[in-house]
Amino acid sequence: MAQKVALITAGTAGLGAQIARVLAPDFRLVGNIVLSIQSTSDHDLQELDQAVNFANNRARGQALIEELHKIPSTSGSEQSPRFELLQADVGDRPSVKQLVEDTITKFGRLDVVVSNAGWTRVTNFNNLDEGMEDEDWDKCFLYNVKSHLWLMHAAKTHLESSEGAFITTASIAGVKPSGSSLPYSVTKAAAIHLSKALAIICSPKIRVNSVSPGLLLTDWGLSFGPEKIEKATKATKLQRLATVEVSETYTLAFLSIMDADNCARMSPIKFVCSQRQSR
Repeated sequence: MAQKVALITAGTAGLGAQIARVLAPDFRLVGNIVLSIQSTSDHDLQELDQAVNFANNRARGQALIEELHKIPSTSGSEQSPRFELLQADVGDRPSVKQLVEDTITKFGRLDVVVSNAGWTRVTNFNNLDEGMEDEDWDKCFLYNVKSHLWLMHAAKTHLESSEGAFITTASIAGVKPSGSSLPYSVTKAAAIHLSKALAIICSPKIRVNSVSPGLLLTDWGLSFGPEKIEKATKATKLQRLATVEVSETYTLAFLSIMDADNCARMSPIKFVCSQRQSR
């Protein structure tokens, strides 16, 4: 039996890398190195390409691939390649299409897509003047909404063939007005609604899910600074924030992608499961 294949965008660090670790025993994986999507400081947007260093992403991705190869496979007959890094800018539609085509060329099939890429520039959510930058709105809409749409469109035929799953990473900021910036919060809400729409459009062959985590203590989350992290911590019932390395919730969440009925037990985070939403 052919081993199933998963494509994870922004899959070399943080939540994306942890999803890869969770899926590694059961899937052949394609990790996408995204050229430039995250700005974690108040740097001018023109400096974004320099802020995200491609060489570091490549090295980080190779280190993850080496780590994944140490995880035993549950498949009786291991197929090659088991893991692969592919470079793409998910904010560019032809690049997204090429990413999917390269995945099919190398692996022959596609069963799961985790559309995990996103973008923000950290500002004061409560300051309307700081939420009025057109470039922030354009870039947030590009990476937080359109990139998911483009990826689904490129992968749709292949996911229909495998009756697979498509998962977007949204944010609690898209559920409750909050987060790193006003454009980020609004476009994450749009991403959730897009997932609901895609669940209807792409049923019954493809399951569409959306996960809305809160602030995770990844390298990106830590860049928010002590004040924002403390505020986010105090806003939680448990008075603590999650790390992807120890969060059983996220492990269960991404294992549940092969069984939509399991979504009902994932109470700490929000899902869009076809036409129903669990809380």
